[in-house]
Amino acid sequence: MEDKVSIIVPVYNAEKYISETIACVKNQTYANWELLLVDDGSTDASRQVIEELLLQEPDERIRLLIKENSGAADTRNAGLRETSGRYIAYLDADDLWQKDKLEKQLAFMRDKEAAFSFTNYEFADESGIGTGKVVKVPQTLTYKQALKNTTIFTSTVMFDTKKITKEQLVMPIIKSEDTALWFKILRQGYTAYGLNENLVRYRRVGGSLSSNKLEALRRIWNLYRKAEGLSLPYSAYNFCFWAVRAVKRRL
Repeated sequence: MEDKVSIIVPVYNAEKYISETIACVKNQTYANWELLLVDDGSTDASRQVIEELLLQEPDERIRLLIKENSGAADTRNAGLRETSGRYIAYLDADDLWQKDKLEKQLAFMRDKEAAFSFTNYEFADESGIGTGKVVKVPQTLTYKQALKNTTIFTSTVMFDTKKITKEQLVMPIIKSEDTALWFKILRQGYTAYGLNENLVRYRRVGGSLSSNKLEALRRIWNLYRKAEGLSLPYSAYNFCFWAVRAVKRRL
């Protein structure tokens, strides 16, 4: 019996993109998955779009969960509590996977006996079309390396819950909760394994939080100083490396 992959998608005002994101999961070459769409109190037609899609094309592997608005971390945690698969994968509501993403990443994790993996990804425009700019990831990443290189992108990660418990995967309720989770896991002695294949398209939507450069600077600095409790000099040291690599990723 193949191991099930539980895919968690936080949905907030994603009516323009969610149908395409669902389709990229349904088109996966690896079929043993469940898709948990967690609506975080959307004020647009996201919920209606999903409900109509599930009515027109029923799929018992897909579930829609409804909750009050409380942010991405709490939304992903709500999805995590409902998962039944061995493997946990995250996918943002506007991002896209290549059709063999799950198949290749699972084979990679089994080969490496990895608890935590991530892949290359490509920047895409608002239409989801790749720009040709691919971010390549290192073969492995430890905690100290990750502090200087936050290259792990949420829609590329996968965890094996036989090696990392669901309790360990609960995201901190802070800004940049995804990076805070990577730090938390790696700090416990795990190594993240990078798959050097472009399996994800990261749709860059204008005006999104992640596109706000000043806010990104504040968030990573607060992670160093508050979440990780690093000293001022060590925070500044890692921040410099992070800034250089962040710029290179976007050039």
